[in-house]
Amino acid sequence: MSKELSRRDLLKGSALAAVGLSLAGAASKAEAESAAAAQQAKPITGRRPRVAVIGAGGKGWSGMQDAANHGDIIAIADVDANNRSKAMLEHPRAATFVDYREMYEAMKGDIDAVVISTPDHHHAIASIIAMKQGIHCYCEKPLTKTIWEAREMAKIAKSKKVATQMGNQSTANSNLRKVAKMIREGLIGDVKEVHVWTNRPVWGQGIPRSEVIAVPKHLDWDVWLGPAPERPFGKGYHTFHWRGWWDFGTGALGDMGCHIFNMAFMALDLKDPLWVQAQTSGHNKDSFPSWSIVDYEFAATKSRPGVMLHWYDGGKKPDPKVAPNVEYGGNGLIAVGSKGIICNTDESNNNTLYFVGDSAQTLPDMKIDESPGHMAEFFRAVQGGPEAVSNFPNYAGPLTETVLLGNLAVWADGKKVEWDAKRMRTKGTDEFNSLIRPTYRAGWGF
Repeated sequence: MSKELSRRDLLKGSALAAVGLSLAGAASKAEAESAAAAQQAKPITGRRPRVAVIGAGGKGWSGMQDAANHGDIIAIADVDANNRSKAMLEHPRAATFVDYREMYEAMKGDIDAVVISTPDHHHAIASIIAMKQGIHCYCEKPLTKTIWEAREMAKIAKSKKVATQMGNQSTANSNLRKVAKMIREGLIGDVKEVHVWTNRPVWGQGIPRSEVIAVPKHLDWDVWLGPAPERPFGKGYHTFHWRGWWDFGTGALGDMGCHIFNMAFMALDLKDPLWVQAQTSGHNKDSFPSWSIVDYEFAATKSRPGVMLHWYDGGKKPDPKVAPNVEYGGNGLIAVGSKGIICNTDESNNNTLYFVGDSAQTLPDMKIDESPGHMAEFFRAVQGGPEAVSNFPNYAGPLTETVLLGNLAVWADGKKVEWDAKRMRTKGTDEFNSLIRPTYRAGWGF
């Protein structure tokens, strides 16, 4: 007796037809190449892009509203019924889902672009499924939870020719772009030392797990866990405090690094450090430490000498002697050059001080490529314009790798970790393999 084909069966059949498979065997190389080209993204022209949103609470809410200025919100996925309900009131024509995997399956071919604002451990899977379907992809920072995922996302974005952007919004700031260009062109001479700090964490870190409590009725905890190892629900996970747990987040460094490193990364091309080393408050390797100081060494390049970068979080800050005329606020960056010092005094890279010796200087004027705005820059790329500066292959992926390498040092807590960027592994040890490339829970992946 025959049975009715499900939508999944039909989609599988369509996929097989698209790559030219037959009962006799696999498609020819020419047919396979043709099918792969067909899956590459096309610019969206002549109409507003159709946009899906994954994660509609917190930062996801503002991302959704920004995206709605440039496209039509047609689908919303969120594990929290309260977030879905609020989003539905704002976008009543959008289809809603608990699980983004079901959204991608049900709406295959209908979505042009996706905006992803989930906990870090979902970033790679949610993004890669989209890009493999030829969907243009905006993902919040840090781009991924692990280094291998960042490199994989960069590779897939390039092969699928999708427009991409990470949500480190200050990349679009005119001030950041101008100051980065000034440093590249030698305003403060050779930069050999950079200091970066944040007042994060403002959530709990270096703590034991809370007691087990009942899962709220509005939350799908299993989907929230997604690819992460199973654990019972407790306080300190949903909605904001997940950042402090190794299974879900990337700690203070992952949360703020892609913002505060940003100007120095753009100015000095801070990729592939030789080694990283940290001192911390100590931690149980389940929750991140309450504070850390991380040192990075970058080799000299054709355009600059070697650079030492020092990261501070949890209330730790650079020695006041580094920039004696600067009051260190909650977040900031100091680039120390042979001719002067540049200081950014906030995480948005809007406020910059420039000193030669003890004398404050006025920053010179500098022509740059102005951004139309961070989200506008992404949708301009979606519609066939120039790629966003913080695109996955050339910028966001390498920046995220640099930031996350610091967490290998945090895990090691005192041990110098030497990095082999080409082989994507630490030298002389396999201790960090699970931090470099994750193992996903059964049923999750791409």
